[in-house]
Amino acid sequence: MSNAAWRTSTYSNGDEGDCVEVADGVAGLVPVRDSKVEGGPVLVVSAAAWGPFVAALKAG
Repeated sequence: MSNAAWRTSTYSNGDEGDCVEVADGVAGLVPVRDSKVEGGPVLVVSAAAWGPFVAALKAG
């Protein structure tokens, strides 16, 4: 994760509530974490699974 460039998801709210960060720069993977807990756990999803996951969330 040392090369990860964290950014707040555009789907996170701006009220310091439910904020998710994703990291760029990790080949083939999409690391995800809670923006309020920078040193906390990181969920790592394959890049191939990330697209369908986001599409399913958008579809409700």
